[in-house]
Amino acid sequence: MNNEKAMFISDSILYRKGARKLSDIPNEVIDLIHMGKLETVNLTEWLVVDHIVLLQNVLNELGLDQESDPILDRLKHLNEKKIMKIIPAIAKEWLSLIARLAEEEQSKLYDKLAAHPSDSVRCWAAFIIGVDQRLSLVEKLASIRPFAADHHFGVREIAWMALRESISNDLVGALHLLEDWVRDHDANIRRFAIESTRPRGVWAKHIAKLKENPAMALSLLEAVNSDDAKYVQDSVGNWMNDASKTNPEWVRAICNDWLERSKAKETKRIVAKALRSLPVFR
Repeated sequence: MNNEKAMFISDSILYRKGARKLSDIPNEVIDLIHMGKLETVNLTEWLVVDHIVLLQNVLNELGLDQESDPILDRLKHLNEKKIMKIIPAIAKEWLSLIARLAEEEQSKLYDKLAAHPSDSVRCWAAFIIGVDQRLSLVEKLASIRPFAADHHFGVREIAWMALRESISNDLVGALHLLEDWVRDHDANIRRFAIESTRPRGVWAKHIAKLKENPAMALSLLEAVNSDDAKYVQDSVGNWMNDASKTNPEWVRAICNDWLERSKAKETKRIVAKALRSLPVFR
């Protein structure tokens, strides 16, 4: 039935570029997004999502109407509007709901969320992994991998944010486990390894140990210091730029070493991004 409904969405909607301003997003697009029938296509749309409205529709879609009222009441009492607060809160509600199901039903429900056509629902599924305290870091990394490689930018961002706290809490172990990720054939996986360990990061708590001692992650950075994917290059450059705020001389020294060992345009681009906040010596 869901696929049949999707067939009635016009190509002009499916293949839209996306509005630059919230006020320019067509009402039809917003309605379809909140019904869980349409992915967002840019950050403007991603930020307009009312996750409470979407949640109610998804609960109804999955035949969980009886769970709807108590869950929505708890979330409304939080009175939280910030997206990086509401997504984890919704993930915790799903985790609690899933835990109350019979064992054979738990994976079925989670799989529906993880493969949902809505990017926002897949964001919830990714964060369920992050907030599940029963999982080890090894298990969390294995489970988050499909979301780190998701075709949608928002899901990929939420994937590393979902594991940020777990990575920070076991930093040495995480850096070791991510050694394989920076050598993966998928640029999205390589990018996850770098973005998830940024000393400062975006919309995330800082990792104090890496602000103080960025050299802890040097082996990860070395593996991608001439990566051919701009997506990864941007992440490496931003990682080093983060580090330059507290360890400018270390960043300069590493960048100089990279330039001496590599003449690749990719390395030069990474270094330029890494040093952009530091004064230029003449």
